Amino acid sequence: MYAYIDGKLTFKNPAYVVVETGGIGYHINISLNTYSALADVERCKLYTWVHVKEDSHTMYGFAEEGERRLFLHLISVTGIGPGTGRMILSSITPIEIQTAIVKADLPLIQKIKGLGAKTAQRLVLELQDKLKKEGVDSLISMPQHNTIKDEALSALVMLGFAKQTAEKTIDQILKVTEGTLSVEQLIKQALKNL
Repeated sequence: MYAYIDGKLTFKNPAYVVVETGGIGYHINISLNTYSALADVERCKLYTWVHVKEDSHTMYGFAEEGERRLFLHLISVTGIGPGTGRMILSSITPIEIQTAIVKADLPLIQKIKGLGAKTAQRLVLELQDKLKKEGVDSLISMPQHNTIKDEALSALVMLGFAKQTAEKTIDQILKVTEGTLSVEQLIKQALKNL
């Protein structure tokens, strides 16, 4: 719904902030990690996710895009909702969470309030392979300069193609064309070959 909100930070506490933009104040729930990142700023940009329920719309904000992506991975696990996801991000840093999941560090994960043994095991079971495939810290560190290959691969993955298959196809096309295609041309050619 909203990718991010950029505006004046009018109120801040460890649980939520109010960001004013265009004359509207947005109440945005945050993690302690995001609260720390917003130390002494008057203007901020928060990457957002909106949880829509029958009786409410709740907005969550994150200081970094990587933290939001990790949050979305966390809440995709059965038994972990947005509140628990925010609690996880508030308990330890996103890098520590990702490392704990990849290394199956169950004792560290269980130290987080609200996570028992079964939920910690489910978290590792459902996310470990995803995070390993994407590489350590891939959710936290954002690529600064995307290459044509990176952009085309990202688009194909969002369209539902498996990352490894799409990457293999892109590599074959780039080898034949010697990298002379634009992103759009590369995606179209890959779609024909997939």
